[in-house]
Amino acid sequence: MAEKKSPPSLENLESRLREARAEQAPSPEPTSTHRQMGLAYRVLVEMIAGVGVGAAIGWALDKWLGTQPILLLAMIFLGFAAGMLNVLRAIRMAGGGWGQTPPRRGPSGPADRE
Repeated sequence: MAEKKSPPSLENLESRLREARAEQAPSPEPTSTHRQMGLAYRVLVEMIAGVGVGAAIGWALDKWLGTQPILLLAMIFLGFAAGMLNVLRAIRMAGGGWGQTPPRRGPSGPADRE
């Protein structure tokens, strides 16, 4: 006759469930790929918004003052410059400033100074 296999005991069921949930839990921090994609989208939006808002303001001023392409072109360049400044600010906040180290976190005392 074949032996019946007894089911796993219910005593260690809670510990097994806890282990299985810990394996499936999402990581609390986004991966670096997600951060990089977020930064790339932010850079894209900053540039489009800067140029778009500049163009809209320039177009409206040209219509109002009757100076057809002059203010439109000037505001497009100004919007591009503002977008670049916002992009640089976003990159520095993300810790990727050119040749700069990200700000140190933690207590700054005499033993911490170089």
